[in-house]
Amino acid sequence: MSDDDYGFEYSDDDQDEEDVNIENRYYNAKGDLAEGDVEKALASFKEVVSMEDEKGEWGFKAYKQMVKLHFKQGNHAKMMDAYQQMLTYIKSAVTRNYSEKVINKILDLYSATEQMELLQNFYEITLAALMEAKNDRLWFKTNLRLGKLWFDREEYGRLQRILKELHKSCEGEDGEDDLKKGTQLLEVYALEIQMYTETKNNKKLASLYTKALEIKSAIPHPKIMGVIRECGGKMHMVQREWEKARNDFFEAFKNYDEAGVQRRVQCLKYLVLANMLMNSDINPFDSQEAKPYKNDPEIVAMTNLNSRSVMGDAFIKAYIDDLLKNIRTQVLLKVIKPYTRISIGFIAREINISPAEVEQLLVTLILDGMIDGSIDQLSQQLHLNQSSTDKAKYQAAEKWATQLQTLQQAVIGKLA
Repeated sequence: MSDDDYGFEYSDDDQDEEDVNIENRYYNAKGDLAEGDVEKALASFKEVVSMEDEKGEWGFKAYKQMVKLHFKQGNHAKMMDAYQQMLTYIKSAVTRNYSEKVINKILDLYSATEQMELLQNFYEITLAALMEAKNDRLWFKTNLRLGKLWFDREEYGRLQRILKELHKSCEGEDGEDDLKKGTQLLEVYALEIQMYTETKNNKKLASLYTKALEIKSAIPHPKIMGVIRECGGKMHMVQREWEKARNDFFEAFKNYDEAGVQRRVQCLKYLVLANMLMNSDINPFDSQEAKPYKNDPEIVAMTNLNSRSVMGDAFIKAYIDDLLKNIRTQVLLKVIKPYTRISIGFIAREINISPAEVEQLLVTLILDGMIDGSIDQLSQQLHLNQSSTDKAKYQAAEKWATQLQTLQQAVIGKLA
């Protein structure tokens, strides 16, 4: 005879009571943990799992606690077992948003480990579970997160494997980039562009940078565009395309500023550098976006060619020779301005470089058409045609003259 024949069936009240008992057991376990009894807490969390007839929220939470406890104890094998069990709950036992929140927190917690194989295993288990649960969004974000982790640790071989997977997920049936996934594509491009920037693969960087700017179907986070534009600026600097570099650094600054990222100040410093190298009369701080940062200590140090700002940044340091040559050129043009004939030795003393360096610089300027004159090797003099003293040729030179000594002292001080 069945229960129905007796005229009753299990009510919702029975289920509610069971849920309350499981919930109480869970919080009792947390109480044991708060009192420092880890083993008792672990046993209680296991009991929570066994009390559920079907996978539910409390079992998921219990496994989450077990993962954290085993990690603190350094028991990685049990931690991975508990984590794998926890991931079986994400299909239906808990909401997608909650499972994503928990997984992200766990990945935040354990990504700092220096055990590479453990970390790789952790992510592989996560990615496999997300693929099985058909959570494409979190699978993509987790893979991207792993890629950023490998990038930060300069594990470029591992990063390339991740990028291959991410690219594949953004392809259409024809094997080409699916522009409907433009936002995801730009995130992948940004990471890959950073890798090519660090590994100095300018050929691939240039190709990918162009492809990234051609995507119009995306609404990326401004930080992503900031990364792409900053790397583009660095690429143009390598190519000595100062104006393109300045424009990219300005776009990067605006995007970082919109995203509230501190990197914006660094990009402004690079913008100032590019501006100096191209002899621009345009004041980058005339723009509404940049004006509030004009008096930022880092920016003031850069505009004044302070030694710490100039020599303390590896990227800026790489362009010191270009900057010195540029400033010396401007000062040299100012020195020779009143003359039709001038001694190379005199110029050398004024600029504080050797006569040989002055002669080399003069040859370059004559060949570039910036000076209309010739060098008399015997008398070691520069002979200038009258037209070369035109004021139009020497405009904006004054501002560089006062900065030459400061910069030279900074460079010599650091290299001494």
